[in-house]
Amino acid sequence: MTSTAQLPLPASVYAERRARVARAIGASGIAIVPTAPERQRNRDSDFLYRHDSYFFYLTGFSEPNAWLVITGDGHSTLWCQPKDLEREIWDGYRLGPDAAPDALGVDAAWSVAELDTRLPRLLENRDVVHYPFATHKGLETRVDGWLSQVRARVRFGALCPAVQRDLCDVLDEMRLIKDAHELDTMRRAARISARAHVRAMQLSARKLRAGEDVREYHLDAELLHEFRLGGSQYPAYSSIVAAGANACVLHYRADAAPVRDGELVLIDAGCELDGYASDITRTFPANGRFSGPQRALYDLVLASQDASVAATRAGARFNDPHEATVAVLSQGLLDLGLLNRNTVGTVDDVIANRSYFPFYMHRTSHWLGMDVHDCGSYVEPDEVGQSSLRRDPLSGETITNRPSRILRPGMVLTLEPGLYVRPAPGVPEAFHHIGIRIEDDAVVTEQGCELITRDVPVKADEIEALMR
Repeated sequence: MTSTAQLPLPASVYAERRARVARAIGASGIAIVPTAPERQRNRDSDFLYRHDSYFFYLTGFSEPNAWLVITGDGHSTLWCQPKDLEREIWDGYRLGPDAAPDALGVDAAWSVAELDTRLPRLLENRDVVHYPFATHKGLETRVDGWLSQVRARVRFGALCPAVQRDLCDVLDEMRLIKDAHELDTMRRAARISARAHVRAMQLSARKLRAGEDVREYHLDAELLHEFRLGGSQYPAYSSIVAAGANACVLHYRADAAPVRDGELVLIDAGCELDGYASDITRTFPANGRFSGPQRALYDLVLASQDASVAATRAGARFNDPHEATVAVLSQGLLDLGLLNRNTVGTVDDVIANRSYFPFYMHRTSHWLGMDVHDCGSYVEPDEVGQSSLRRDPLSGETITNRPSRILRPGMVLTLEPGLYVRPAPGVPEAFHHIGIRIEDDAVVTEQGCELITRDVPVKADEIEALMR
């Protein structure tokens, strides 16, 4: 294991983030942020370790068993694993508390073994304690234990925080707008992921032309190889490699199904680089040539994505790309005969009644950042109180509508329309078992959006040319 003292971003970036937290919690506040625990996979084997995103956002420190505390005066304290040369032979280098202040830019550092004795003293005489709610099992109990120690000292003049608040409210807003350092990392992650998709496309066509057996796991292996070759630490999520009818299963995972000549393959995969995710989906013909029905559906999905791209810009709403996508898909489903006009009515009726839902059942976008489904409210914070009720035409459920988020420069979201056609009465057989999704990562700009994942082709002609 290499030294964890090498930060992915300048130490000043993390210091400024901690200073923003300190200002947000106020002079009488204190914030507690743990990293993720190690998790056992099976006997004598752990899952590959991945830090907590909030903790890493504030420290750049990727070792397990660590805690960060920020006080309202801007002082930051780290608790981490102590140096242990014997354990380091087995598990790898530890930074240790002595080296942590210089390496990470924190004000003080202690052994994590001292957390339960030192942290209660920092809690004394604070009004509010902040920590991430509902993200770490047992954290609330741990905080209660520390507060009990503070209450035991009231006879010595200690005051105990009377209020607990969710630190996610502060950190989510910070993480929603990416700075130049973050965007640079995300662009590099996107380029690696794009190369991986290209590699998988070309392998599929090459092996089929040679008459060789092709399986989903062959394409998955190409993705993983390119991720690591590009310097990515691991996939940002479990890769979806779905051949044929498997593409109609939204969260299908790469398995052993054959990749057949004449069928489509849907790959939804992205790497994580230095703590930041990428997220790309491409659908391509296994042999490199779209059939007529495949091309008709593909071009429709791509047209709907083009509409979502045009709707993504600073000042627009988060829901705008989805609504633009639905309008194009609904018209196309009518034009291709997947929806019967005599049954569902006009395109406005299709949208109002959600008649498109059997073919398109997910949203067009989600936030992207350190997590593939990144944090951040989808409701505009200043307009939460502006609500209205509507009845969902499919479920009958009463839903509360609130104004969706206003897009601002530096926000990053996915644009991922799709169509999934399963055999059903009235659905033309030529379209059965076709699943198509196209997904790109978009950085919101003043003029529109920057698609950072287009190093892998998206137009049908370009995909066919690449696979030749």
